Amino acid sequence: MSDLIKITGLSAKGFHGVLESEKRHGQKFIVDVEMSMSFANLKDDVNKTVNYAQVAQLIHDQITGKPVELIETLAENIARTLLREFKKVKEVTVIVHKPKAPISLRFTDVSVEITRKR
Repeated sequence: MSDLIKITGLSAKGFHGVLESEKRHGQKFIVDVEMSMSFANLKDDVNKTVNYAQVAQLIHDQITGKPVELIETLAENIARTLLREFKKVKEVTVIVHKPKAPISLRFTDVSVEITRKR
């Protein structure tokens, strides 16, 4: 059985997208992340878990960092970074939301979701 740490709704301005206007003007991206690990035997010691402030900063750095064309790639980069930096995480699910995607029809959100395991 796994335990979860979740961060939802982390947002920042990024310059990801296929269109030149997206790369030039940027837009808000929102990321939700769910990390699976074991909380057994933590003994109230932060060093035996994952510091979610550090997780949030890494996600923010990916959103605001080097632009990519696809939000699928952004999600993959976030998942890969979290698994590399936090060895206690066994599995990570990342959802990247692009609420202002260039779609000419009315919509609420566009998102991609990926799950990666060790």
